[in-house]
Amino acid sequence: MLSRTADHLYWMARYMERAENTARMLDVAHQTALLPGPHPEHQEWYAPLNITGALSAYSSRYGEVRPDRVIRFMALDPENPSSIFACIYSARENARAVRGSISSEMWESLNATWLELRNATFEQIHADGLSPFFDWVKERSHLFRGVTFGTMLHDEGFRFIRLGTFLERADNTARFLDVKYHILLPSLKDVGGAVDYYQWSALLRSLSALEAYQRTYRDAITPLRVAELLILRDDMPRSLHACLNEVFDILQKINGPSGAEVRRRAGELHASLHFGRISDIFQQGLHEYLTEFLRRIGALGEEIRRSFLLRPQQPEARPAVALAQHQ
Repeated sequence: MLSRTADHLYWMARYMERAENTARMLDVAHQTALLPGPHPEHQEWYAPLNITGALSAYSSRYGEVRPDRVIRFMALDPENPSSIFACIYSARENARAVRGSISSEMWESLNATWLELRNATFEQIHADGLSPFFDWVKERSHLFRGVTFGTMLHDEGFRFIRLGTFLERADNTARFLDVKYHILLPSLKDVGGAVDYYQWSALLRSLSALEAYQRTYRDAITPLRVAELLILRDDMPRSLHACLNEVFDILQKINGPSGAEVRRRAGELHASLHFGRISDIFQQGLHEYLTEFLRRIGALGEEIRRSFLLRPQQPEARPAVALAQHQ
């Protein structure tokens, strides 16, 4: 496969996954803001900005953090490369460049999503309800992924699409867990209370993991078990372990002698999750563990670029999570 084609397919998938995850971040911030109790300085709205590493860019353009401004910036701002608008536009442009390598149904699904989104306004979204808009973004991402799986030949092009999807998903899950964990660490008086329960539930729900948690543990929601589910459980679709299962397996099937180093790096990272224990992770420190994971997943993505793809540099790559003082 030409590296140019692989590059477009890989980034098409990453951008669609990133758009979905941005919608998840904004939805959980919105839902958390609706919970009873004090919300000093719109604290919950710092999370989407910190997860994407966009707080500095936001502050320079919008000033203080306010819900309406964050939604404009993260959902509809074309100058923010992590916004839903920018991600779906970039996914569509990458798909347009390789229309001969994807199915017509894939193109129609992605193009229809873009045509509907480009006419959206903040006033319209706010009037119709924020959660329905975020649900629409997630549903369009799910539809595109399902159409891809059901209509595209499962060849090397398909593997690069899946590779981009799971690498982006692992990156986002780690960012989400790191930032939200620090926000949700409760004070002693809140432990076990209604607000504590709903906040942790919102975190799990944002990653489509609440029902999986309830089926797995059948007990009260605790930080240690949330971390275990989202890091080490390989039967949880958005966990780090499940994502690296897919990444490692895909890289074994992509041919080429230049891939030896990237397969080695993926194998090391996969093994650390496969044989890891949550007690060791908490002993090391969850933030430290996730920061190191983000560094390694970023290095793996860079090695994939060097080994298989075309572009010398991706300006859309995001800085590591930086926890704001407001958290």
